This record gives sequence, C-alpha cells and structure tokens, in this order.
Amino acid sequence: MATKVAVIQFPGTNCELDVAEVVQRLGAKPEIIFHDDHSIHNADAVIIAGGFAHGDYLRPGAIARFSPVMEPIVEFARAGGPVVGICNGFQVLTEAHLLPGALQKNARLKFRCEMVDLRVDSNDSALTSEAEVGQILRMPINHFEGNFTCSSETLAQLRDEDRVVLRYVENPNGSVDDIAGICNAQRNVVGLMPHPERASHGLLGSEDGLVLMRSVLTAAGAPVAV
Repeated sequence: MATKVAVIQFPGTNCELDVAEVVQRLGAKPEIIFHDDHSIHNADAVIIAGGFAHGDYLRPGAIARFSPVMEPIVEFARAGGPVVGICNGFQVLTEAHLLPGALQKNARLKFRCEMVDLRVDSNDSALTSEAEVGQILRMPINHFEGNFTCSSETLAQLRDEDRVVLRYVENPNGSVDDIAGICNAQRNVVGLMPHPERASHGLLGSEDGLVLMRSVLTAAGAPVAV
C-alpha cells in the first residue's frame, strides 16, 4: 500500500496541487484535505501547503490554527508523525505552537519573490534526512512575512539543540540568524519559508527541492521513487 500524505488546504492556499503532484511523482499517495475536516484520514505524513490561509487576516496563520483539521494534526505531531509546513504552512505551525518563534514582515517591508541559496545545517529532521550537512540548495521564496523572529532564549535553544535545519546563504528577509527552516525538539515537525515543491521539476532552474520532499516520505516510512 502506498504511503499516504495529507496535503492540507485552507481557504486561500495556492500550492496544494504542486505539493500533491511532487508527492505522487515520488511514489506516495497524496490526499488534499480541506481545513474543515476533523480527520487526516490515517495519513502517514502531513504537509501544510503555502498560500494565504484565510487571506492572512489578523496575521498569517492566526485563523488557520483554529480550523478543525488542526486538532488531528496536533495529535499526529505529538505522537511523532512527520508534519511539514511550507511558507504559509510554517506560519500556521508557529501559530499552532507546534514550532517556536513567529514570522513577521520582511525587512524593509518588501515582498520577496526570487531564487535563494540555502545551506543545510542539520540533516536530523523529517525534512532534511536525505540531504548532507553543508549542502547548498537553490529554491524559490515567495513571501511578505517570512522574517523569522524569536526570543534570545529560544534562539539559544534552537542552536544548542541543532534545530536550525536550513539557513539562507544571503539573508533575503531579515530572519534572525539567517534562519530559513527549523524543527521541533522531537525533529518530526519542520517549518520552512522556501518552496521545495517549486524546485522539483527544473522549470525554475533547480530540482534541489526533491531532496527535501524525499526526506518527508522517508520519515513517513515510504520507499521513494528516484
């Protein structure tokens, strides 16, 4: 039986089909689950896709955290299931307190839509297990509120526990410590602002996102197509 990946869709999400297509191409079975569902349908992994959940009213992810589907996602995450939030999904995970910190408006209040280089600083996570520490990955960002911030105490903890999994080579948005992606203490919940699903075909000049998408399926126990 194919490994099942729940791809979460909120009103305003716009990347769920891209995520589902890559998941399917890698040999797993994606299922798009709308935010008002009370179940993740026995999924083996969860990916919260990017976009503008609930129009980013109040602040990104602030309303999405109260959607019915978040309750089973939180339970799944606390039981050790792999959960990845991409861009707006990262914002949702911080609002739901599955990850620490917050995403604020970019430095100089600029919307950033460009290709960036990322450095893998930990491969001990559900998102980076198939990558090499120090590996440089090129993929796009597309956000206005991707500037990761946290208290000095939280930052020290993230560093000490090797929970910063991705850093920008050249910081595009002002994120503290050049952070592009972090994981929780159990390493099964990961959020990142760049879009690996958009760097999985070579259409933007990179297929570097595939190593991250494969990692998610590995964490779910899936045999991954290459």
